[in-house]
Amino acid sequence: MPFANPFKRKKEKQASVKESSNQNLPPEKAAVQGNGNTQQQPEPVRPLVFHAQLAHGSPTSKIEGFANIRELYAKIAEAFQISADQIIFCTLNTHKCDMDRLIGGQIGLEDFIFAHVKGERKVVSITKTENSLGLTITDNGNGYPFIKRLKENSIVEKHEMISVGDLIEAIDDKSTVGVRHFQVARHLKDIPVGTTFNVTLMEPKKAFNMISQRSTAKAPVSNNNVGSGKATLRLRSKGPATLEALPTDVENKAVAKIDDLLDSFLGIRDMELSSTIWESGKGKANPDEFITTLNDQLGDFGFPQEFIFDVWGVILDSRAANSF
Repeated sequence: MPFANPFKRKKEKQASVKESSNQNLPPEKAAVQGNGNTQQQPEPVRPLVFHAQLAHGSPTSKIEGFANIRELYAKIAEAFQISADQIIFCTLNTHKCDMDRLIGGQIGLEDFIFAHVKGERKVVSITKTENSLGLTITDNGNGYPFIKRLKENSIVEKHEMISVGDLIEAIDDKSTVGVRHFQVARHLKDIPVGTTFNVTLMEPKKAFNMISQRSTAKAPVSNNNVGSGKATLRLRSKGPATLEALPTDVENKAVAKIDDLLDSFLGIRDMELSSTIWESGKGKANPDEFITTLNDQLGDFGFPQEFIFDVWGVILDSRAANSF
């Protein structure tokens, strides 16, 4: 008669005790413990309600039921009975055209959303007298590239008609609506020095006598409670939205450095893109794995090799500051 395996008998006894104890647990916790996985499972996004206004002045409306930026714009448009293509960009917790408060891939659960809509159209004639125009471009995630930064004493900064927040509708007769920000930046960079060209811009709608009313507007108390700690709603271009813990200081600094590199190499700023690049590389063992993931996810951008090396340097520096 073969010897019984004592380790097997012990495991069967432990499994029996665990199954008995799981009967007294809620189904979701019993499932987690029954699988032998004690890690916290990703929290599905419950229906969350945010509050929004039009930046130039409007009543407050409730916004819910969106999973990405395009759906957010559609919900805002529905709430205010406007077309979604009227929205140039959104800011968080300020009605001002503050490029540091642009909505990106994450929304704090208590954030107040302000939608900046189209105002007046203007056409500006620019002569490219040097290689750099001094323009930093981003886009709204819904097909609109717009101006995020104007470099001091640059070609474009000297044009009084050009402002931060202006939607770039066309360069000469070529429409830029639906064109990604890096493609617009590349087109402007490729214009030969000495060339005069026209840029069609659409500025955000400005308020008249409603500034004091807007500046005192406060969001109603949020019901987006998710237990202890702070969290954000992470919006993704692909897949459902998820609730995530707030990024650490190390992660925020790394993403900001990557955003600076995007500006330096490509003439764009995009915190959502910077976050995606960071996530693509933070867990990789070597630069080859990082490059492979980057090509799979963001190959259309055609990042320069020097940019990728500098980003990998940011990732290594962040690991030295905090292990992941």
